[in-house]
Amino acid sequence: MIVDFPLRGSDWMAVQTPAARVPSHGSNLLGTRYAYDFLKVDRRGYFHPMGAARGLLVGGPTRDAYAWGASIHAPFDGVVVGASDGMTERPWIHPVREAARMVWTAATFEASRIPSILGNYLLLRSDAGDIFAGFAHLAPGTLAVAEGQRVTTGDVLGRVGHTGNSTSPHLHFQLMDSADLMSANGIPCAFRAYLVERNGERMPVTNGIPGRRDRIASVDARDAGAEAP
Repeated sequence: MIVDFPLRGSDWMAVQTPAARVPSHGSNLLGTRYAYDFLKVDRRGYFHPMGAARGLLVGGPTRDAYAWGASIHAPFDGVVVGASDGMTERPWIHPVREAARMVWTAATFEASRIPSILGNYLLLRSDAGDIFAGFAHLAPGTLAVAEGQRVTTGDVLGRVGHTGNSTSPHLHFQLMDSADLMSANGIPCAFRAYLVERNGERMPVTNGIPGRRDRIASVDARDAGAEAP
Protein backbone atom coordinates (compact mmCIF):
# COMPACT_ATOMS: atom_id res chain seq x y z
CA MET A 1 0.00 0.00 0.00
CA ILE A 2 1.17 3.54 -0.76
CA VAL A 3 0.71 6.06 2.07
CA ASP A 4 1.93 9.53 3.00
CA PHE A 5 5.23 9.85 4.88
CA PRO A 6 4.28 10.20 8.59
CA LEU A 7 7.08 12.59 9.65
CA ARG A 8 8.05 16.17 8.84
CA GLY A 9 11.37 17.90 8.31
CA SER A 10 14.68 16.52 7.10
CA ASP A 11 17.47 14.10 8.00
CA TRP A 12 15.37 11.07 8.84
CA MET A 13 16.89 7.62 8.36
CA ALA A 14 15.13 4.27 8.22
CA VAL A 15 17.50 2.24 10.36
CA GLN A 16 15.14 -0.73 10.02
CA THR A 17 13.47 -1.01 6.63
CA PRO A 18 12.11 -3.73 4.32
CA ALA A 19 14.42 -2.31 1.65
CA ALA A 20 17.31 -3.89 3.58
CA ARG A 21 15.72 -7.20 4.60
CA VAL A 22 12.38 -8.95 5.07
CA PRO A 23 11.26 -9.38 7.75
CA SER A 24 12.70 -5.97 8.53
CA HIS A 25 12.90 -6.58 12.28
CA GLY A 26 13.99 -10.20 12.02
CA SER A 27 10.55 -11.58 12.89
CA ASN A 28 6.98 -11.72 11.65
CA LEU A 29 5.61 -11.32 15.18
CA LEU A 30 3.19 -8.47 15.92
CA GLY A 31 2.73 -7.62 12.25
CA THR A 32 6.28 -6.28 11.93
CA ARG A 33 7.28 -8.04 8.68
CA TYR A 34 7.52 -4.77 6.69
CA ALA A 35 7.95 -2.32 9.59
CA TYR A 36 10.17 0.77 9.66
CA ASP A 37 12.18 2.44 12.43
CA PHE A 38 12.88 6.11 11.71
CA LEU A 39 15.66 8.06 13.46
CA LYS A 40 16.56 11.72 12.96
CA VAL A 41 20.32 12.16 12.56
CA ASP A 42 23.00 14.84 12.30
CA ARG A 43 25.56 15.21 9.52
CA ARG A 44 27.64 12.43 11.09
CA GLY A 45 24.66 10.09 10.92
CA TYR A 46 24.29 10.01 14.71
CA PHE A 47 20.98 10.33 16.54
CA HIS A 48 22.14 12.43 19.52
CA PRO A 49 24.69 15.22 20.13
CA MET A 50 26.50 13.03 22.70
CA GLY A 51 28.20 11.16 19.83
CA ALA A 52 29.17 7.50 19.68
CA ALA A 53 32.11 7.51 22.11
CA ARG A 54 30.33 9.36 24.92
CA GLY A 55 27.23 7.29 24.25
CA LEU A 56 29.09 4.05 24.95
CA LEU A 57 30.49 5.43 28.20
CA VAL A 58 27.74 7.48 29.86
CA GLY A 59 24.90 8.09 27.41
CA GLY A 60 22.85 11.27 27.26
CA PRO A 61 19.46 12.87 28.03
CA THR A 62 16.52 11.39 26.13
CA ARG A 63 15.09 14.78 25.24
CA ASP A 64 18.31 15.88 23.55
CA ALA A 65 17.91 13.20 20.85
CA TYR A 66 17.18 14.84 17.50
CA ALA A 67 14.00 12.83 16.90
CA TRP A 68 12.48 13.42 20.32
CA GLY A 69 9.24 15.42 20.19
CA ALA A 70 8.96 15.41 16.39
CA SER A 71 5.37 15.44 15.20
CA ILE A 72 3.79 12.25 13.80
CA HIS A 73 1.16 12.67 11.09
CA ALA A 74 -1.66 10.50 9.76
CA PRO A 75 -0.51 8.70 6.59
CA PHE A 76 -4.10 8.25 5.35
CA ASP A 77 -7.72 9.05 6.19
CA GLY A 78 -9.06 6.75 8.87
CA VAL A 79 -10.29 6.09 12.37
CA VAL A 80 -8.28 5.56 15.56
CA VAL A 81 -9.00 2.01 16.77
CA GLY A 82 -6.43 1.77 19.56
CA ALA A 83 -4.41 4.17 21.67
CA SER A 84 -2.37 4.20 24.87
CA ASP A 85 -0.61 7.12 26.51
CA GLY A 86 0.09 5.92 30.04
CA MET A 87 3.71 4.79 29.99
CA THR A 88 6.52 6.90 31.42
CA GLU A 89 9.70 7.57 29.48
CA ARG A 90 13.25 6.69 30.44
CA PRO A 91 14.95 10.09 30.87
CA TRP A 92 18.47 8.90 30.03
CA ILE A 93 19.71 6.94 27.00
CA HIS A 94 22.58 4.51 27.35
CA PRO A 95 22.89 2.61 24.03
CA VAL A 96 24.45 -0.53 25.54
CA ARG A 97 21.77 -0.76 28.22
CA GLU A 98 19.00 -0.13 25.70
CA ALA A 99 20.35 -2.79 23.33
CA ALA A 100 20.57 -5.31 26.18
CA ARG A 101 16.98 -4.54 27.13
CA MET A 102 15.87 -5.17 23.54
CA VAL A 103 17.66 -8.53 23.38
CA TRP A 104 16.20 -9.61 26.72
CA THR A 105 12.68 -8.62 25.63
CA ALA A 106 12.98 -10.63 22.41
CA ALA A 107 14.33 -13.68 24.24
CA THR A 108 11.57 -13.65 26.87
CA PHE A 109 8.64 -12.53 24.72
CA GLU A 110 5.14 -13.16 26.05
CA ALA A 111 1.86 -11.80 24.72
CA SER A 112 1.06 -10.28 28.11
CA ARG A 113 4.04 -7.97 27.73
CA ILE A 114 2.99 -6.42 24.41
CA PRO A 115 2.07 -3.06 26.05
CA SER A 116 5.55 -2.79 27.56
CA ILE A 117 7.07 -3.47 24.12
CA LEU A 118 4.99 -0.87 22.28
CA GLY A 119 5.22 1.87 24.88
CA ASN A 120 2.73 4.61 24.11
CA TYR A 121 1.13 3.65 20.81
CA LEU A 122 -1.58 4.33 18.27
CA LEU A 123 -3.50 2.09 15.86
CA LEU A 124 -5.25 3.62 12.88
CA ARG A 125 -7.70 1.89 10.51
CA SER A 126 -7.75 3.11 6.92
CA ASP A 127 -10.97 4.18 5.21
CA ALA A 128 -9.69 2.17 2.24
CA GLY A 129 -10.46 -1.11 4.00
CA ASP A 130 -8.98 -3.51 6.52
CA ILE A 131 -5.55 -1.91 6.55
CA PHE A 132 -4.15 -0.75 9.87
CA ALA A 133 -1.20 1.49 10.69
CA GLY A 134 0.70 1.05 13.94
CA PHE A 135 2.83 3.74 15.60
CA ALA A 136 4.92 2.85 18.67
CA HIS A 137 7.18 4.44 21.32
CA LEU A 138 5.39 7.82 21.47
CA ALA A 139 6.43 10.38 24.08
CA PRO A 140 4.16 10.43 27.16
CA GLY A 141 1.39 12.99 27.20
CA THR A 142 1.68 13.75 23.48
CA LEU A 143 -1.09 11.61 21.99
CA ALA A 144 -3.25 14.12 20.12
CA VAL A 145 -6.17 11.80 19.24
CA ALA A 146 -8.45 9.37 21.03
CA GLU A 147 -9.92 5.96 20.21
CA GLY A 148 -12.91 6.33 17.88
CA GLN A 149 -11.74 9.67 16.50
CA ARG A 150 -11.67 10.23 12.74
CA VAL A 151 -8.49 11.70 11.26
CA THR A 152 -7.53 12.96 7.83
CA THR A 153 -4.21 12.62 6.04
CA GLY A 154 -1.64 14.92 7.61
CA ASP A 155 -3.36 15.38 10.99
CA VAL A 156 -0.98 15.38 13.97
CA LEU A 157 -1.35 12.13 15.92
CA GLY A 158 1.33 12.50 18.58
CA ARG A 159 5.07 12.97 19.01
CA VAL A 160 8.16 10.77 18.79
CA GLY A 161 9.42 9.42 22.10
CA HIS A 162 11.38 6.71 23.88
CA THR A 163 8.84 4.44 25.59
CA GLY A 164 8.58 0.67 25.58
CA ASN A 165 11.18 -1.51 23.84
CA SER A 166 13.05 1.41 22.31
CA THR A 167 16.81 1.86 21.97
CA SER A 168 16.49 5.65 21.43
CA PRO A 169 13.74 8.14 20.49
CA HIS A 170 12.40 7.01 17.14
CA LEU A 171 9.18 6.21 15.30
CA HIS A 172 8.26 2.58 14.74
CA PHE A 173 5.75 2.48 11.88
CA GLN A 174 4.05 -0.45 10.17
CA LEU A 175 1.04 -1.49 8.12
CA MET A 176 -0.85 -4.71 8.87
CA ASP A 177 -4.12 -6.49 8.14
CA SER A 178 -5.54 -6.55 11.68
CA ALA A 179 -5.62 -4.50 14.88
CA ASP A 180 -4.95 -7.73 16.80
CA LEU A 181 -1.16 -7.76 16.95
CA MET A 182 -0.99 -11.46 17.83
CA SER A 183 -2.68 -12.43 14.55
CA ALA A 184 -1.76 -9.49 12.31
CA ASN A 185 0.22 -9.98 9.11
CA GLY A 186 2.46 -7.19 7.91
CA ILE A 187 1.52 -5.35 4.71
CA PRO A 188 4.18 -3.93 2.33
CA CYS A 189 4.31 -0.16 2.52
CA ALA A 190 5.75 2.53 0.24
CA PHE A 191 5.60 6.30 0.70
CA ARG A 192 3.85 8.51 -1.82
CA ALA A 193 6.44 11.31 -1.90
CA TYR A 194 9.62 12.28 -0.08
CA LEU A 195 13.08 13.65 -0.81
CA VAL A 196 16.40 11.79 -0.64
CA GLU A 197 19.78 13.51 -0.47
CA ARG A 198 22.03 12.67 -3.40
CA ASN A 199 25.43 14.39 -3.79
CA GLY A 200 24.33 17.27 -1.60
CA GLU A 201 20.98 17.78 -3.34
CA ARG A 202 17.52 16.60 -2.38
CA MET A 203 15.95 14.51 -5.10
CA PRO A 204 12.22 13.68 -5.23
CA VAL A 205 11.07 10.09 -4.82
CA THR A 206 7.56 8.84 -5.53
CA ASN A 207 6.07 5.58 -4.27
CA GLY A 208 9.39 4.70 -2.69
CA ILE A 209 10.73 2.37 0.01
CA PRO A 210 13.55 4.18 1.87
CA GLY A 211 16.89 2.42 2.04
CA ARG A 212 18.88 2.15 5.25
CA ARG A 213 21.44 4.76 4.16
CA ASP A 214 18.94 7.20 2.65
CA ARG A 215 18.75 10.62 4.28
CA ILE A 216 15.04 11.42 4.00
CA ALA A 217 13.13 14.71 4.04
CA SER A 218 9.40 15.27 3.83
CA VAL A 219 8.30 16.91 0.59
CA ASP A 220 7.75 20.27 2.30
CA ALA A 221 11.17 20.33 4.03
CA ARG A 222 12.94 21.87 1.04
CA ASP A 223 10.69 24.92 1.05
CA ALA A 224 10.88 25.19 4.84
CA GLY A 225 14.68 25.17 4.70
CA ALA A 226 15.01 22.47 7.38
CA GLU A 227 18.63 21.48 7.93
CA ALA A 228 20.39 18.77 9.89
CA PRO A 229 21.22 19.45 13.53
